[in-house]
Amino acid sequence: MRRAFLLAALALAGCDGAAKEAPAFPPADRPVASIISARWSNEEARDRVNEADKIMDLAGIDPGMTVADIGAGEGYYTIRLSQRVGEKGRVLAQDILPEVRDKLAERVNRERLDNVSVKLGLPGNPMLPAKSFDRVLMVHMYHEITAPYEFLWHLHPALRTGGRVIIVDANRPTQDHGTPPLLLQCEMEAVGYRLVEFQQTAFAGGYLAAYDAGGKRPEPNAIKPCALQKPAR
Repeated sequence: MRRAFLLAALALAGCDGAAKEAPAFPPADRPVASIISARWSNEEARDRVNEADKIMDLAGIDPGMTVADIGAGEGYYTIRLSQRVGEKGRVLAQDILPEVRDKLAERVNRERLDNVSVKLGLPGNPMLPAKSFDRVLMVHMYHEITAPYEFLWHLHPALRTGGRVIIVDANRPTQDHGTPPLLLQCEMEAVGYRLVEFQQTAFAGGYLAAYDAGGKRPEPNAIKPCALQKPAR
């Protein structure tokens, strides 16, 4: 009888666990740009204007730091971050497309970047370990995030004390592969981030916005979504 009772209890516990639902996040009130390429521009053109070094300088990326390159694509920033943080630093390159992740992993192995690891993320979750990163870099990819509130909510715990999320994007509508700064500011604040720096970056096609995780991260169902400002008729 006792064995039958335990089996029944375990079965009920299993049913309860299966019934638990994932947190409900609000959808974005804006278009989401499609992923059309693993690169924003060719590496030679970007190096001619010294893009990566300028962005890393503005982002305060120094030797010994641990940095996540989200939406790493072909690895333009991954390679240069590896050089910047040096042997005592670490770079985690992440992408949500398995074929892109695999090609980048081949490049990392080919160039023997021992301080770089490559990881597959999810559209709504970058899958980063908590309290691990000094900087999280997202270059020309924020407008492609299909579930920004969910993504940012899961990202929030990954920052170390003093860590920052660095977003580089163009000041244009999201459907045109950019993010208006006021919209970005609203979405970031809604999930508990604070703007600490904003710079125009014409050499990188737009602007750089730096955020820390100093605000309180709300419960998913308490997030207040941002309304896209419709043009006046």
